Amino acid sequence: MTNGTLIEFGGLPGTGKSTLAGHLADRSGAVWLRIDEIEGAMRRNGLTAGQTGVAAYSVAHDVAASHLRRGLTVIADAVNPVDAARLGWRDLARSVHARHVVIETSCPDAARLDRIAAREPDLLVPLTPEDYEPRTDDRLIVDTTRPLTECQADVARHAGFAA
Repeated sequence: MTNGTLIEFGGLPGTGKSTLAGHLADRSGAVWLRIDEIEGAMRRNGLTAGQTGVAAYSVAHDVAASHLRRGLTVIADAVNPVDAARLGWRDLARSVHARHVVIETSCPDAARLDRIAAREPDLLVPLTPEDYEPRTDDRLIVDTTRPLTECQADVARHAGFAA
């Protein structure tokens, strides 16, 4: 028996994860879990940036699991910079018998840095390409320098929603 679907977004800050994840959530009615928001709440309650990383992923996993068991679609919007973070999502999907879809957003550093400079700061510790381990898993890689509507259509198709 398969429960819900876990759609894991990953990529460096500024590559368009939240833009695409938010659009997909609006379109599909999926539960949208943003690690940045969870970490922000933790920092507002006294945790330091160094304390929030693993804890935020753990909170997101627990919340996602309960929704997946109910047959819902959950969008996990996180940098997922290292293999351990990615394996956490994969293992979660397996443990609750959910379908697991992986989407990685990417764009050139110049575009990424321009996007970060233009938005409200939401990360206390910015990640660099050196902090991001290359992925080797099965995934859709979305070059977000392409038109937004094309990226949105690719993501919707890959996630199993009609484009």
